[in-house]
Amino acid sequence: MYEKDFSDKQETDWLKLATKVWNSRILIFKVCSIGAVVGIIIALGTPKEYTASIFVAHEDLHKRSYSDISAWVGMTGDMNSSTAIEREALYPSLYYSIATSTPFLLRLFNTEIHRQGDSTTMTLAQYLKEYQKAPWWNSITSAPSRQLGWCLSLFKKKQKEEKIERGTKSAPFWITREEAGIAGAIASRLSIEIDQKKRAITINVTMQDPQVAAIVLDTIQSRLKTYMTEYRTSKARRILEYNEKLCREAQAEYYAAQEKYTRYADVNQGLVKLTSRAELSRLRSEMDLAYSIYNQTEVQVHAAKAKVKKVAPVYTVIHPIMVPLSPSKPRKGLVIVMYILLSGVGSIGWVLFAKDFRRNIKRIKTMPGKQ
Repeated sequence: MYEKDFSDKQETDWLKLATKVWNSRILIFKVCSIGAVVGIIIALGTPKEYTASIFVAHEDLHKRSYSDISAWVGMTGDMNSSTAIEREALYPSLYYSIATSTPFLLRLFNTEIHRQGDSTTMTLAQYLKEYQKAPWWNSITSAPSRQLGWCLSLFKKKQKEEKIERGTKSAPFWITREEAGIAGAIASRLSIEIDQKKRAITINVTMQDPQVAAIVLDTIQSRLKTYMTEYRTSKARRILEYNEKLCREAQAEYYAAQEKYTRYADVNQGLVKLTSRAELSRLRSEMDLAYSIYNQTEVQVHAAKAKVKKVAPVYTVIHPIMVPLSPSKPRKGLVIVMYILLSGVGSIGWVLFAKDFRRNIKRIKTMPGKQ
């Protein structure tokens, strides 16, 4: 009996709420219409943006076999097996942090780009400063802050900007506010998605011009690949440089020993003295030893070159960079629907709750004894 009364009461409450909404349908429709108009204004006033993407599969091998380079084992020291474990300090999950780091972004400032349908070449920094469009309402919303800044500037002395060369000891990381703003703008338009299961990377760049988006994306992925290659091969390249130095020294010693031997053999040709034969034999032994060392260093150089190629990261481009044909932002239909839904939810909330709450507040204030 109690459950039946409760269910009847609940149905009555829902019916009352539905009746309230139906009776206020004209108000809700008007508010939704206003929301639709606002959504259309927002959608049309927001500049179009285009997103260029590249999808690559990256190598992620933690174990590398050196069984095919027999000389490498003897050069690097004792190895109990033909497999060496390499620990990476830069994982794919850090690619975004690398690409959005200040030094990496600063190198992108001078990237030469051109807009679609325009052959005029400019730098990326110049494009972001002079050719970026903003919604028209930004000029209205930012007017108070500009006026306040102008008023404050009247009471402050203009500070002279000291030009300090970047990279000096006095200011190794010094950048201007303008440079920081441009770097932040580039970082906000870059996204990197990592798929650990597929071992794939998706890099996206969003710009207001499709051609610029494709050029910037190509530059970023190329420099990111170069950065990772330099990191992964840095140790191997140092070993290669050291072995090349040893090889040059061994070559010079071998040529010197060879010249001594041939010169002595030519001068003492036909002599039968034992001392001459002994000296010739000694010089021949020195030349053979120098040649053996030179030959060994050459093997080590070839092994080191193979090591550099082996540890270099391999990126397989699955989906190449293409100039986007259609804008990715704003999604006009979604924006309009979102504003209509927000307006509808807000108006229904007003009808069901806020309207009665406001009426009760007024009633309490007008009660006798309340002032």
